[in-house]
Amino acid sequence: MALSARIAAYEQFILDLDGCVWVGEQGTPGVAEAIDALRASGKRVAFATNDPRRADEDFVTKLWSIGVRASLGDVVTVGAATQYLLHQRHSGRTAFVIGTNSIRRHVADAGLHVLNGTDLASRAEVVVVAGTNSLDHDDLRLAMLALRRGGDLVATSRDPVYPTAEGLAPGTGAIVVAVEYASGATATIVGKPEVGLFETALDRLGEGRTLVVGDRLDADVAAAAAAGLDSALVLTGGTSAEEAAAAVDPRPDLVADSLAALLLEDSPYS
Repeated sequence: MALSARIAAYEQFILDLDGCVWVGEQGTPGVAEAIDALRASGKRVAFATNDPRRADEDFVTKLWSIGVRASLGDVVTVGAATQYLLHQRHSGRTAFVIGTNSIRRHVADAGLHVLNGTDLASRAEVVVVAGTNSLDHDDLRLAMLALRRGGDLVATSRDPVYPTAEGLAPGTGAIVVAVEYASGATATIVGKPEVGLFETALDRLGEGRTLVVGDRLDADVAAAAAAGLDSALVLTGGTSAEEAAAAVDPRPDLVADSLAALLLEDSPYS
């Protein structure tokens, strides 16, 4: 399939995953063909995600499952970025983690001692918040106590929701707001709209005119603007056509119904 003329000038692409490449467990319409067409035209591709719930290798496995070829070097995850920040700023300290086993491993690999499941959890020096499908009152209580005792708060993102096959589900930001409100602390945010994920992606891709493609104005498009990159918004995830049309700051350079509709000339996936 031929690439669309409107993206022909870009040499490399940073693609969001949730809501752009896939929704839930299913790839968005035509996504494998579209990414194959990019690569066949000599374009470079990286994937950047705010999803902290999976291990890095799980994203690669999922990409292959929907027909998209990828390696670990192609995927920039907020879990790995959080590990890097924690290692730089908090290595050797104690931590309480709200999140999945994957993010707990990242925290431990950063050199912090994870206190989850111990009597000292409420005295952790750092509280790390990431998205999870399993959250209870005790998680919020222990995080609040640690923060009110002077702990530092680090969160993977402020995404309020993420797209699933059934519709939008509460994201990391919903948990972060609850922790901040109860504790009075303000989180240091690692993922989009901060620029760290895109800077890492650019390090891997190299020099070239870059287009960021995502489904959220407040994360993908905002991070692209902060990084000085062009952006495209697709409507398969967390943003409606009406919201896209009304966007002012940040405003995407391009809008399309889906990733395939953006990338392919005369796409059947509009």
